[in-house]
Amino acid sequence: MNNSIITTNIVRIIVLLLAQVWIFNSMSFNIGVNIDVHFIIYPLAILALPVRVPTALVLIIAFFIGLFIDVFDNSLGVHAGASVLMAYIRNLSFAIVEPFDGYNVNDVPNIKRFGFAWFISYISINLFIHILAYFSFEVFTYIYILDILLNTITSFFVSLIVIFLIQFIFTTKY
Repeated sequence: MNNSIITTNIVRIIVLLLAQVWIFNSMSFNIGVNIDVHFIIYPLAILALPVRVPTALVLIIAFFIGLFIDVFDNSLGVHAGASVLMAYIRNLSFAIVEPFDGYNVNDVPNIKRFGFAWFISYISINLFIHILAYFSFEVFTYIYILDILLNTITSFFVSLIVIFLIQFIFTTKY
C-alpha cells in the first residue's frame, strides 16, 4: 500500500468517527415503546479498508474504532465487540460476494470500483451482522429477541441509507 491509500483511510476513519460521535449519536429516536432507531455509520470506516489488509490488522483497527465510540457513547464495550465481530466476518463476506475476476491487491470496497449490486450485498451482510450484534450485546439476553430484531431492522435500514448517501457523495479513488 502506498502513502496516499494509508492517508486516505486514516482521514476517512477520523471523519467517520467524528461524524458518528458529534452528529449521528444524537440523532437516535424512538418508534413505539421499545424500538430505538440508531444511525450507525462508523462501520463504513472498517468496511472501506482495502481488500488485502491483513485480518489481524483489521481486527485491531476495528477494536480501537469500537472502543473510541464506546468511550463517547458510554456503552462499555458494546461497539468494540460488534466491530470486532464484523471485522472477523469481513473476509467471509468478501468470499461470498467475490466478483468473477477476483480482487486486486489495492482494491478498495466502494460503489465506483465494484458496482451497486456488489456494494449493497457487501455492506448489507456486514452492517446487519454489526447492528444485530450491537443490540444483542446491549441487552445481553434473548428474552427481548423481538425488540432486538425490530431495533436491528429499523437501524439497519436508516444506517444503510445514510451509508449509501455518504458513498455517493464522498467516493474517492482510494
